[in-house]
Amino acid sequence: MSLPAPASDINAVPRAVDELRRAQIVRVTSGGGALDIVAVELADAATLARLEQQARAGLLVTHRRAALLHLVNQIAAAGHAAVWIERPEWLDLAASVAAADPVSDLATPLKGPFRTRDAGALDEAAAAALRLAKLGGLLPAVFAVAAADDSPALTVEAAAVLGYARADRLRIITRARLPLAVAPDTEVVAFRPAEGGPEHLALIIGAPRTDLPVLVRLHSACLTGDVLGSLKCDCGPQLQAAIARIAANPGGGILLYLQQEGRGIGLVNKLRAYALQDQGFDTVDANLRLGFESDERDFAVAAMMLRQLSVSAVRLLTNNPDKVDALEAHGITVAERVAHAMPPNPHNTAYLDTKRDRSGHYL
Repeated sequence: MSLPAPASDINAVPRAVDELRRAQIVRVTSGGGALDIVAVELADAATLARLEQQARAGLLVTHRRAALLHLVNQIAAAGHAAVWIERPEWLDLAASVAAADPVSDLATPLKGPFRTRDAGALDEAAAAALRLAKLGGLLPAVFAVAAADDSPALTVEAAAVLGYARADRLRIITRARLPLAVAPDTEVVAFRPAEGGPEHLALIIGAPRTDLPVLVRLHSACLTGDVLGSLKCDCGPQLQAAIARIAANPGGGILLYLQQEGRGIGLVNKLRAYALQDQGFDTVDANLRLGFESDERDFAVAAMMLRQLSVSAVRLLTNNPDKVDALEAHGITVAERVAHAMPPNPHNTAYLDTKRDRSGHYL
């Protein structure tokens, strides 16, 4: 049985994420009250029954997912991060999962009618509940009931969740030589958040001078592209070309390998997005249908890594203007944007077109 976490515990947010990923009930508190929640995709009949001892649970989804369920006109206040769907008897566990997961939408297009209600004073707790699911790489959908009594569930404050920054207390853990095929003079530096979470890597190639703008590439992890050689994206070729380009640069440079798979939605959700792409949706719409924003990455992590490597100014190897803006917003000077484009293949032409036309990449 989980023990309650003190509200002031700095590790309460990652602990709550871990509990949610283990299909446990988590309590989210705010000034307006508290919610007990469990992740929709992990819930079973027994877990849902424990959650519903006091009342029938509502289904919390993001406003992105709610729009696709045609609930936008029922949302009391536009811009609410969370939408509360009432669950009549017909909206059982299986129907709730179907409402939250868009992969089967085309196979089962008739859903509803749904009724929503304003979360009211619990709006902050509802928004925090969905952010916990996102932080855990889960579908952003949870079952929720208003907390009625003391609970052994782990407790976390909504304000702590909504204010949680993945870059906080990031520190260097170890470093070592890592000769690469096209860059034998490489050192790898491992970073870890002090409260846990995924480790990020920096590849220091050659001997970059930190008193000058350093050639830098921010590369988000892509297991399918970097490791398996997927042709659906350009990630693998981008990674290898960036290493080669930095190695050929007289001053060397740095590649940051960020564990932010699928534009920050996590590996499993990225595979769900792939399934949606197979149905004809582009990469942006796939993420939105899942209930995410089009890009959930946090480049504050990259800025903190660069600062710990004594880098304050960069020549950024990218075609993504958001990376330039994000580094600048977090105190890193981008002295130059260096173009970095890969040739298309028959499987990723539409993907690259979407990057250009909907995400504003310079392609």
